[in-house]
Amino acid sequence: MRWSKSHIYTLKDAPNDAEIPSHKLMARAGLIRKVAPGIYTYGNLALRALRKLETIIRQELDSRGCQEVLMPMVHPAELWQETNRWKEMGDGLLKFKNRNGQDFCLGATHEEVITDYVRKDVKSYRDLPVNLYQIQTKYRDEIRPRFGLMRGREFIMKDAYSFDVDEAAALKNYDLMYDGYKAIFDRLGLQYRIVQADAGNIGGSKTHEFQVLAEAGEDHLMVCDSCSFAANIEVAPALSANQSQATASGALKESFATPGLKTIAALSKVTGVPESKLVKTMFFSTNSGLDPKDTALKPVAVCLAGNDEVNPIKLKNVLGLANPPLLLTDEEVRQVTGASPGSCGPVGLKIPIYIDSAMAGFVDFIVGANTDDQHLKNVNIGRDFTPAKTADIRLAKAGDLCPECGSSSKPGHYRSVRGIEVGHVFYLGTKYSKAMGATYLNTEGVPTPIEMGCYGIGVSRTIQSAIEQSHDNDGIIWPRAIAPFDVHIVVLDPDQEEVRQSAEIIYRDLQAHGLDVFMDDRAERPGVKFKDADLLGMPVRLNIGGRGLKEGVVELIKRKDKSMTKVKAEDATEQTLALLKSL
Repeated sequence: MRWSKSHIYTLKDAPNDAEIPSHKLMARAGLIRKVAPGIYTYGNLALRALRKLETIIRQELDSRGCQEVLMPMVHPAELWQETNRWKEMGDGLLKFKNRNGQDFCLGATHEEVITDYVRKDVKSYRDLPVNLYQIQTKYRDEIRPRFGLMRGREFIMKDAYSFDVDEAAALKNYDLMYDGYKAIFDRLGLQYRIVQADAGNIGGSKTHEFQVLAEAGEDHLMVCDSCSFAANIEVAPALSANQSQATASGALKESFATPGLKTIAALSKVTGVPESKLVKTMFFSTNSGLDPKDTALKPVAVCLAGNDEVNPIKLKNVLGLANPPLLLTDEEVRQVTGASPGSCGPVGLKIPIYIDSAMAGFVDFIVGANTDDQHLKNVNIGRDFTPAKTADIRLAKAGDLCPECGSSSKPGHYRSVRGIEVGHVFYLGTKYSKAMGATYLNTEGVPTPIEMGCYGIGVSRTIQSAIEQSHDNDGIIWPRAIAPFDVHIVVLDPDQEEVRQSAEIIYRDLQAHGLDVFMDDRAERPGVKFKDADLLGMPVRLNIGGRGLKEGVVELIKRKDKSMTKVKAEDATEQTLALLKSL
């Protein structure tokens, strides 16, 4: 492709709403242009990268027996109501009525539609297994879209769905797709980790995320410094190192005045007790928040060490909720406890109390007295209050023991990294098949729910993630596998016939070898072309100019480190092929 014949316009400055490097670079390079918040037009260069990624995905999935289909983006409410996700997904679904007053939504995910598709055809165990996938546009009505394609409202996704006769077969398909995802991301040449994760509204009992490592990643990951274990902080098990088991003194609980001490930090300073040995009590509502008729307050209390934080995803799972619970307001806390936040504790409460497992060894500790400006000391679990459940409900942090190798002779500990979720695999079981009546007749002729799995890759997000991980101050550094073009030819003196002819010969020769070649033949200054070439970031660049051709050479540049080699013009194709092969 020739720049002079293309619709590519670069920008000197990034838009004001571009916050992270990849968003800024994609906008400046003309890869994307905003239509509305979270909605973008993909330029030709972005589309070429997307198509290359889609090709890799199709090759790996097709080779594993998957079949491609294409489902609609517009879904009738009836399908989502069968699984109750019409309510569960809440405002994340963009809902609307057609001219006949019927309810529809834009597809945020396709579990309901694919289950409906399969249940109409699969009748017997002989019809299984089935593994179907699509590459389709989806829409999720994000409250605050940001970071370009990273947190957009409209995006391109590959989603696959497996259907099997039993759990063993379903888990076999899960492993097949897991390996397929590894193959896809290995081919992209990205630094990524596979981490344990939460299933969220999709559901399922087994799930892993594929996370591209990047400083600007939205996801907080905990990875072991000794083994391969990794988990999203949403679900990372929190095992405290050096957890001691003390013996209670036998002293009875006692109230003492704490005027103005509303925070753990203030209480620690006055009492001299480390924050890690104090206990804070937080209050949440177990109402779903999705049913306007469900207005009754259903509070629970959560106790944990003063220097720890509640993990809303873990708490959601412990409480068996579809979504993370909401904190009570100050007024609701007073209604439940009789005191203001900061003076509340578990003793005497008439609501369920959940305590974090790290508190198991706590004795004679301090909690709020449920009276303003009062606390209790010498409080003990079991004697002074009885928890409904003890569970891991805190956020893990750097330094916590690894759950896999933490008990070994050389225990590993968590370190904190950032990641961008680009892929997710779920074992769903029968969540959707039972709800939607998707059954098959087993070998004994008995109707049996189909076992399911689902597997997603954020196609557009992966493209931006690659840029977020691989760039410098001057622009994008594309991985070869998804670069819009393999080679960027910069014609330095397009007004000189010899230069134009030499560039044309090399351009056509490289294309004849199967390479995607982009030629900057604009009547622009060399400095402008060099800056644009660095911004666009193709793996290899060839500078062809009058001065070099007088010496019989052209310049061959590797974008990753900007190393430059002068090669004979007649050897340009051979040397370019060799350089690309080494990348």
